[in-house]
Amino acid sequence: MLTIDKLDPASKGDVILYMPYYPKDKHSLLPYAITLYQGGYLEGQRQIEGSDNIPFVASWYVSKLPSELTRCRIQFEGQAELSYEMTVLNAEFIDYLIDVIKVFKQLGAGDFPQGFYRKLLRFEEQPA
Repeated sequence: MLTIDKLDPASKGDVILYMPYYPKDKHSLLPYAITLYQGGYLEGQRQIEGSDNIPFVASWYVSKLPSELTRCRIQFEGQAELSYEMTVLNAEFIDYLIDVIKVFKQLGAGDFPQGFYRKLLRFEEQPA
């Protein structure tokens, strides 16, 4: 099982494919995010302000190209009724994984960014 603090960088060939999709400030974490992506799996904790963190397991289908789609499934607290699924471009999903690694380095726990949850729960599709 992959752990965020023990990720090896992805191969140069894989990284080069994805580099044009991200600003330079994300390039240093990109090789590690690709390795995490290639593992197809992440255990983490949703950070809840003023409450206990909620454990989750995320899994996804792995494919090669940045423009292909990834279907991500996330389940909270091991409960089937707390399962959610979404489909996004690989490049967008790996961008979320870059943020997961950043959060891990800051807080010591893997968690997706707010934008990931808005998309997962389809909040961004609702009119303002």
